[in-house]
Amino acid sequence: MLKKIAFFLFLSFCLFSKAQIKKYILIDTQNKLKKEVLDSISAVKFLDSLSQNSYYLTEVKNVIKKENLTEIYFDKKQNFNQANVHISDSLAKELKLPQNFTTKNLDSLKQNINKIYRNKGFSFNRIKTKFNGFKNEVPQIDLEVATSNKRTIDKFVLKDYTKVPKRFVKNLEEDFLHKIYDDKNLLKINNSLQNHPFVLLERPPQTLFKKDSTEIFLFLKKKVNSTFDGIIGFGNDKTEKFTLNGSLNLNLKNVFNGFETIGLYWQRNPDSGQTFNLGTDIPYLFQSKVGLNLNVNIYRQDSTFATVKAVPGFYYHISNNQKIGFRGTFETSAILDSLYTGGKDYTKQGIGLCYQYSRPTEIEIFQYQTNINSSVDYLRANYTDQKYNQIQYFLKAESNFHLTGNHYVNVNGESSLINSKNQLNTNELFRFGGWNSLRGFNENSLFADFYAFGGAEYRYLVNTQTFFDVFGQYAVLNNPNLNAQSKLYSLGFGFKFFMQLGLMSVQISNGSQFGEAFNFKSTKISWGLLSRF
Repeated sequence: MLKKIAFFLFLSFCLFSKAQIKKYILIDTQNKLKKEVLDSISAVKFLDSLSQNSYYLTEVKNVIKKENLTEIYFDKKQNFNQANVHISDSLAKELKLPQNFTTKNLDSLKQNINKIYRNKGFSFNRIKTKFNGFKNEVPQIDLEVATSNKRTIDKFVLKDYTKVPKRFVKNLEEDFLHKIYDDKNLLKINNSLQNHPFVLLERPPQTLFKKDSTEIFLFLKKKVNSTFDGIIGFGNDKTEKFTLNGSLNLNLKNVFNGFETIGLYWQRNPDSGQTFNLGTDIPYLFQSKVGLNLNVNIYRQDSTFATVKAVPGFYYHISNNQKIGFRGTFETSAILDSLYTGGKDYTKQGIGLCYQYSRPTEIEIFQYQTNINSSVDYLRANYTDQKYNQIQYFLKAESNFHLTGNHYVNVNGESSLINSKNQLNTNELFRFGGWNSLRGFNENSLFADFYAFGGAEYRYLVNTQTFFDVFGQYAVLNNPNLNAQSKLYSLGFGFKFFMQLGLMSVQISNGSQFGEAFNFKSTKISWGLLSRF
């Protein structure tokens, strides 16, 4: 019984409380539209908001109270954002507007004019308006612009990390100094440094306005960009014997604050071939736009032959993303086993042209957004009893495309050709295949005087630190010594993710020749770790 009485009292209290709730309704006398608000404070806020939207003469006409209902009748009157505007003849020519016109949004007009003058370098321009009364209930406005001094970018000031090459600062000055100070150029400065390979922009460019100059402050940080890359591969060699192979790749970048790179690379493939590569790149010689690149490559095939190749070159920075140059080639190969008949001793010298375009990616786990390397070399080949002229071509390109959401596709390809009238020997053919080439094959296990391969890799980006991938590749090659033209394919999948030690990569792949049965024993499992320091 007590429970029923308590429930009845509680229900009665709720109904009584609800009956006491007051309602406030605002009614626009112009269009009879109604708006219900919670309380009197909300009603006052709504009426104040009308003045903020250019209804400066809003007037409350009547307030009617009916028990718990309050009706507030108001008249917005004229909207001062709609006006007849008059401007001077000179301003009309500057803005390409008539001297007298009507606007429905005076605030927007003022903002647009302000932006036009900011983009012309008048950062502190002011738009002045003068109210001249009403005509047919429409405000009459005189509008003029006070421009102040025109601003240009006069100086760059580096903060935090300042030990950068002088050429780096000079490039910025050549690109932006004395240009109009506006949002467009600030964005270009920010974008040019956003994905720089050697420095980080810790915050957007800051501006200091002085009486007669404008200075841009760049807060830079030295990028942790040196890398150590180790790869271990598991697979079978030509005799289907299980082998362990891999590579070590050390790149020291910007150690001496000159944006230089020193690279050391070693690789061993399952067929007892070893590669040693030492390279250095100095981008700004004597604070100029000319850079130096020197590369020395040594390849030894077990006890059969050894080849040493030195390629010194100079290049010119067309822009931050492009460079073009010329280089020399000095190559020597010697047969170590007198019983080996597949090769000959030779020397080669020549000159060539090279071009590189690279656009960095905003997604750190992807190496590039777009990267293109190409070269052509004219060589003089000297054998024991003969001399021949040769031309070599090389092209490598890749690009990442965003499909939708977390879905991306990487498209890549590579091709090389030796154009020569003489029969080429095994020790001077191109060697390719492996982790960073045609996957599913042993490292440097494919020999050709011409090859071309391309592929597509679907990438699912879990987050900025992890992605899974599935890939397919197709290749054609010509081996003159075997008198064979082959068509190959490779398929596989893998994943990459950042961990405390660095970028971890795992890849499972298998490759074969078209027409041959799929061989599960040829599956390659590769594991790599790239650490930055």
